[in-house]
Amino acid sequence: MIKVLIWNEFKHERKSETVRAIYPDGIHRAIGEALKCDDIEVRYATLEDENCGITDEILADTDVIIWWGHMAHNEVPDEIAKKVQSAVLSGMGAIFLHSAHHSKPFRLLMGTTCNLSWREDGDMERVWAVKPSHPIVQGIGRYFDLPHEETYAEPFDIPEPEELILIGSYEGSEVFRSGATYKRGNGKIFYFQPGHETFPTFYNESVKTIIKNAVYWVKSDYRKVIDCPNIKKIQ
Repeated sequence: MIKVLIWNEFKHERKSETVRAIYPDGIHRAIGEALKCDDIEVRYATLEDENCGITDEILADTDVIIWWGHMAHNEVPDEIAKKVQSAVLSGMGAIFLHSAHHSKPFRLLMGTTCNLSWREDGDMERVWAVKPSHPIVQGIGRYFDLPHEETYAEPFDIPEPEELILIGSYEGSEVFRSGATYKRGNGKIFYFQPGHETFPTFYNESVKTIIKNAVYWVKSDYRKVIDCPNIKKIQ
């Protein structure tokens, strides 16, 4: 059983009628419904939970964390972000969605500003699978279309991805590295760009397939903090 913790600010859904109409139970619940199956156990945490729903014990019992954030990155305490970073370094898998590129845990793990260019006018996005052999993009074909998405554009201040899997293109001719993987310590990371709160992106079948595939890919069977012991000479 893969234990998945979906973390969401859960603010837009409470403040905006538009967002609430699309995701009445929260973005996290919509993602969770798409993941439910015999070998995935889904749990949820939000910004308003005690300790943001994140403790060392919870993270130790989590195989994969999925993080969605946008308007309240700075409200996540630094110590919570460091707990997530430490858990990933020990081997917990992590998936960061859409504006989670500016979340504290992602920035800690990347070591860069993670800034990008953007425009919010609901352009169509075409997402291309540029590494079709990768397990994360199995079942989606050469590309898929999102009728409306927030435009993200290069330059995107992230380290060079270990694997670039998806590229998005927009009506305004912008392009963006929409799906990228990293390894940090013992943990695998997948960043996936689609998912603006005012569009029903997380109901798209290709998006759901990619996130579910990513859960299986980032999950690790090895979980251990890389420590710094003083060792004795082997005789």
